[in-house]
Amino acid sequence: MNTPIESEGKVARAKRALPPTRTAYAEFVPITTRWTDNDIYGHVNNAISYFYFDTAVNQLLINHGVLDIHNGAVIGLVVETRCAYHAPMAFPNPITAGVRVEHIGNSSVRYGVGLFEGDSDSAAAHGEFTHVYVDRETRRPETLAKDLHDVLSKLYRGETT
Repeated sequence: MNTPIESEGKVARAKRALPPTRTAYAEFVPITTRWTDNDIYGHVNNAISYFYFDTAVNQLLINHGVLDIHNGAVIGLVVETRCAYHAPMAFPNPITAGVRVEHIGNSSVRYGVGLFEGDSDSAAAHGEFTHVYVDRETRRPETLAKDLHDVLSKLYRGETT
């Protein structure tokens, strides 16, 4: 029996979105690639992109003074991520992560992150990264603090999915 994708002897192909450009992002964070980021195929391993997402979002929040990773009473826990790949990246090339806020909830935030190699205007990879903000000790969700909400509002670029 054929699946709906295989019906009529044709294989349906998912329509692939074009990579976003730098104009889609609110702020940018430089990322230094490392020798160990490359895999045996000579490019940054796809799992490393998630490290870059995490680094970019947290660095941006630290830069804005709304995240204290060592002593803050509230921390962001990652609850969901996804990434689409468009072009290879490789050490030693510099990467810039574009960051935007796509959704602000009561205790959660969905960020959009684009990874740009060198001076490229098209993202080599892009995806989403969702934090739920929780009490450091109890791990129970906390309402976003006003100063954090204010920073996130400035980075907001709307729903993109």
